[in-house]
Amino acid sequence: DVQLQASGGGLVQAGGSLRLSCAASGFTFEYYAIGWFRQVPGKEREGVACISSSESGSDGRPTYADSVKGRFIISTDNARNTVWLQMNTLKPEDTAVYYCAAGRLCGLATWYYDFWGQGTQVTVSS
Repeated sequence: DVQLQASGGGLVQAGGSLRLSCAASGFTFEYYAIGWFRQVPGKEREGVACISSSESGSDGRPTYADSVKGRFIISTDNARNTVWLQMNTLKPEDTAVYYCAAGRLCGLATWYYDFWGQGTQVTVSS
């Protein structure tokens, strides 16, 4: 079975950092792009960052939403089938449930992705 396990969320003060991880299993990790999304109640799920797979033929450069550029860093560890999202200089507006997803292409729209994990809550206090 395909599984994506997101973890690492928590409560942090504004200006602080958190690192989320997404552990994948049940599919050939190297052939998929991994994206991070976030969602707050009453709003649509928003793409945060994605990174292409090493075997996809792309250059593997990550893509970021404008709202997180310069603050968040996505990276991948193929040996561990894990993708990290390092979140720095967090703001209260970053508060959301964060999800990871796997798909054939890297993009910030939900329709790029075939598999989704459960979310992890990130709360940034002011």
